[in-house]
Amino acid sequence: MSAEADELYSLLVPLTEDRLIVPRACVVEVVRFSKPDHEAGAHKWMLGTVNWNGRELPVVSFEGMLGKEAPAITGRARIVVFYASTGQLKVGYFGVLTQGFPQLVRVNKDVLKLHTTEGWPDGAPVICRVKMINEFPLIPDLDKLEAMLARESIQA
Repeated sequence: MSAEADELYSLLVPLTEDRLIVPRACVVEVVRFSKPDHEAGAHKWMLGTVNWNGRELPVVSFEGMLGKEAPAITGRARIVVFYASTGQLKVGYFGVLTQGFPQLVRVNKDVLKLHTTEGWPDGAPVICRVKMINEFPLIPDLDKLEAMLARESIQA
């Protein structure tokens, strides 16, 4: 097997105090931040929806999903648009607020090691934290995040 087959192109998505690491294939695009239309009564992590390519794209704060405050919006703020792979969201996509452009990285079993499976609230959409050279990004549970969004849209 070739070395390329053992590597996965991934994105390090910058949050306020953390980073997420996700496979590149999960991300549709990164767009400039625009203020979401917020639904009254929504969870604090649900920022609202923005118009994206003629669709109402739900946008979340991952920090909010970890029980922290949603970050202040700066000039670096972007929305990372993900594919909704479980089919629970009618729009087929969702967005995560990020604090800058994601960084493309290639990962393999030699540079990516499990660090911990604890350190975030129960119910948060996190699989684990990994050690990648000198970074400690979180691996999000995108299926769980999508299910949380689907429940939020039913309640709204």
